Amino acid sequence: MASSLHNLLSKIIKTGTLIVRGSGGEQRYGSGGGRSVSIRFIDEAAERELVADPPLKLGELYMDGRLVIDDGDIYEFLALIKDNTLSEGLTFGMIWRGIARVLVSQFRNRVPINHNRRNVAHHYDLDEKLFSLFLDEDWQYSCAYFNPPGISLDEAQIAKKRHIVAKLLAEPGQKALEIGSGWGGMAMYLSESSGVDVTGITLSTQQLKISNQRAAKRGLANSVRFELQDYYYLAPDKRYDRIVSVGMFEHVGRLNYPKFFDKVNDVLADDGVMVLHSIGQPYPALINNPWIEKYIFPGGYIPALSEVMPSIEKAGLLVSDIEILPMHYAHTLRHWRERFMANKDKAAALYDERFVRMWEFYLAGSEMAFTHESFFIFQMQIVKKRTAVPDNRDYIYEREAELKAFEDSRIPLDKVAV
Repeated sequence: MASSLHNLLSKIIKTGTLIVRGSGGEQRYGSGGGRSVSIRFIDEAAERELVADPPLKLGELYMDGRLVIDDGDIYEFLALIKDNTLSEGLTFGMIWRGIARVLVSQFRNRVPINHNRRNVAHHYDLDEKLFSLFLDEDWQYSCAYFNPPGISLDEAQIAKKRHIVAKLLAEPGQKALEIGSGWGGMAMYLSESSGVDVTGITLSTQQLKISNQRAAKRGLANSVRFELQDYYYLAPDKRYDRIVSVGMFEHVGRLNYPKFFDKVNDVLADDGVMVLHSIGQPYPALINNPWIEKYIFPGGYIPALSEVMPSIEKAGLLVSDIEILPMHYAHTLRHWRERFMANKDKAAALYDERFVRMWEFYLAGSEMAFTHESFFIFQMQIVKKRTAVPDNRDYIYEREAELKAFEDSRIPLDKVAV
């Protein structure tokens, strides 16, 4: 085993057990107890590459099959690393690469080039069959709401829609806008449950096609429409009574927060209500994870609340409610990863084995962000006038009960007659 890797792991792994098999045979790290994981390096160069740049190379080596998990899985390995402190294990190579990434990130933040369409296509315009392998029946590709605890993924995704629509205070005859409409599930639920006319906008051609097909199948073509549209170019003279955005804000980018909320201010009616559902992190980050940036979500950024609030205030908007959901995305990602791995042969047939390992690493690493790095979901209710919403939260639970009754009578999409 490369001496640099041995020195690094000796400093990092104090609790739990890590068995490493490589060029120099087998080595054991940690004091035992807790997690136990065994990994194997296929070539000595992989050991040196990992030490030189762990944030990028760990994922790449796993994708390429040069780092193999013999006992445990990739989530357990990542969690074992995070269970231990990393502060003493920094090498000179990690430090200078980190500095270089900070400089590049700061430069990009000051060159506001709009690559939204390209960045969205990189992830969301993959073969739709891939997403059918692990999402719920309504293809909700955002955090579910596991209330009550222990419900299924499908039940939790319905609960998420119910919770958000209750916060919107939607009423028949209103016009609503969904920014980042995905495969159309939220827009259709909002329209059917509340009698609202909904316009959904997306930058994914695949999602646009599928969401329009699904709305037509439900007979909602006159009340739900989807458009290939960037929020930035929404006409300011068209107002919406309700705005909802779920899982899209992570793609806006921190330099664009003022533009985003200025646009919300432009298109939200004076007595309107918006609900923003997004991943958050506990403090601002200097850089994105380089592996996620390169392979999964180019141009994405997870905001801290301290970065979001100033832009809301400067846009002249008011925050009327914030709810923090700490662990619901960890549960969602665990369901997704288990479903995906149960269908990994089908995923490999769509792409290849390397893609399967890439997607597994993405889902495992994302889950770990919520279990070990204090990431969370925030749902923020935003208004122009404080009188647009009640001064207590009882209405949310009362409306959820009404929506639950609607769901009990709603025909599932796969049962709708064509």
